[in-house]
Amino acid sequence: MSMAELARRVKESSLRLAATGSEVKNKALANIAAALNDKKAEIVRANNEDLERSKQENLAAPLLKRLRFDEAKIADVVDGIHSLIGLDDPVGKTLLATELDEGLELYRVTCPIGVMGIIFESRPDALVQISTLCLKSGNGVLLKGGSEARETNRILAEIIISAAVEAGIPADWAALLETRADVSDMLKMDKYIDLIIPRGSNDFVRYIMDNSRIPVLGHADGICHCYVDEEADLEMAARIVVDSKTQYVAVCNATETLLVHEKIASRFLPFLKNLLDKKGVELVGCPKTRAFITVGAASEEDWKTEYLDYKMSVKLVADLDEAIEHINTYGSGHTDTIVTANKEKAARFMDGVDSGNVFWNCSTRFSDGFRYGFGAEVGISTGKIHSRGPVGLDGLLIYKYKLIGNGHIVEEYSNRTRTFKHRKLNKEFKL
Repeated sequence: MSMAELARRVKESSLRLAATGSEVKNKALANIAAALNDKKAEIVRANNEDLERSKQENLAAPLLKRLRFDEAKIADVVDGIHSLIGLDDPVGKTLLATELDEGLELYRVTCPIGVMGIIFESRPDALVQISTLCLKSGNGVLLKGGSEARETNRILAEIIISAAVEAGIPADWAALLETRADVSDMLKMDKYIDLIIPRGSNDFVRYIMDNSRIPVLGHADGICHCYVDEEADLEMAARIVVDSKTQYVAVCNATETLLVHEKIASRFLPFLKNLLDKKGVELVGCPKTRAFITVGAASEEDWKTEYLDYKMSVKLVADLDEAIEHINTYGSGHTDTIVTANKEKAARFMDGVDSGNVFWNCSTRFSDGFRYGFGAEVGISTGKIHSRGPVGLDGLLIYKYKLIGNGHIVEEYSNRTRTFKHRKLNKEFKL
């Protein structure tokens, strides 16, 4: 089947899916969760094939870690699906209601975007999260995962699509793409695809933007920062930094650069280094940092690097303003946190740092759709149009205006026979 024909079928199905009720969508999600549990052994077997092949191809260790999809990961995605079932249906929500004139009522109502084209990295759990979010939000989806996960992606897509169709979801609501040629063809399908969401490096996202007329919701690098202020509780700060860096290193919300107020460096850095040494974290630091702990020298490039590994750069700063300036200069607009006991400084940090997620006294690893209560996420947007931060259900919706009249015509307002009232209504759209 050609890409044009496949995209056309998904588009047609997406129009029917947009009108599918909550009960059917939730039944489909429950079917998917049950099917994933029932077929755990097959999924793990397929994933082991991918892991063995990728090891032979010398795939980098962080990518191998992301590729692993064992029973614990399956349990996590199933939990995410059950969380998604518990969320209200986001489609058909009234965002605005205005009485333009007597008997003439305007409503802004949420609706699906249409067809998503989503290109993601080696994590098979991303396929589950993305497809189920699209289903709940009423969107069709074309999925392209990394070739290193091809066997896992195939079985997951087969399970998810068939389980949903059995519950009454329109056939062809989702499809799996497998080749680079498929991606190139997909980028030309602006007649059928409404939004592209690429998950990968800055260069990859830029390539997608430069080679398609389809709108792109970019999720690029995750160069995240922890800033430990001079008024921080140092034990709390150490716990947060260790978690932010090591809880799971191969993800976009792991901290890559640590900023420390120079007044606490002599007490904090040796204490922290001891903890990070036990976790196997390699540190590189600025000249001031290296005066307090023995670490490698950080280059200008380190401040711009997403390691996705057990490595972190450290810089001492003179004050909060320098920390904010560093983050806004080198950060990727993803997630940044401050550790301090000073509420005013926290407020300045959260207002001044130009990122989609800004935290006070907590780990950067909380930047996640599931942890935010969104059910899951299709990615984290570092842009400023349509959706920002973890893109969950709300990020997969747009809206339409619905106007209800009773023979109203514009001529009567043009000749001032009638006038607009523009009175706010406190009511949901309903025919």
